[in-house]
Amino acid sequence: MKIELKDIAKRYRFEWVLRGVHLKLQTGKNYAITGPNGSGKSTLLKILSGHLTPSKGKIHFSFNEKPLPSDQIYQHLSYPAPYIDLIEEFTLLEALQFHQNFKPFLGNQNPKSIIDLLGFKKAQDKPIRYFSSGMKQRLKLALAICSDTNLLLLDEPTATLDRQGVEWYQSLIREFAGNRLVIVASNVEEDFFFCEERVNILDFKK
Repeated sequence: MKIELKDIAKRYRFEWVLRGVHLKLQTGKNYAITGPNGSGKSTLLKILSGHLTPSKGKIHFSFNEKPLPSDQIYQHLSYPAPYIDLIEEFTLLEALQFHQNFKPFLGNQNPKSIIDLLGFKKAQDKPIRYFSSGMKQRLKLALAICSDTNLLLLDEPTATLDRQGVEWYQSLIREFAGNRLVIVASNVEEDFFFCEERVNILDFKK
């Protein structure tokens, strides 16, 4: 997977959130997008995911050295964004089974093994609306990180996790984040401990 951003800019009404974004992102490296709160990190992830259209510039996706239309990027993407909600009427087991119909899990993973990874065996028949915020975030992360996708976008992944949850997230990354393009938007070192490349969003605020 390769993503090339050429002179990308995004404006909300009269305010330019991003300007002059030139980046080349590719599998084999992991990237951390850093910068102050409200500086445009999430906006950049939304553009990369196709949820937002840039006001200016071009974004090119390619997979196996072949162009990938932007309207097909969702097939290759995992993105547990804060604004994307879980279906809270589902039980945990139902949510995992439903997800698997659209995005298969990596390797030999299946709903039962994901429940074991989560440590939620006693909650497998519990509706998600009764989960704590930390449990919901763990589920979002497991669905994204354990899916068989080539592009993984993470936006402040440990924001609602306690210390045990942070350690769980880091172990999940170590086990399942290899051989794909991973981009993390955060100011917390624990979130992007594995990222070799750092991109300061303030470089695109001029």
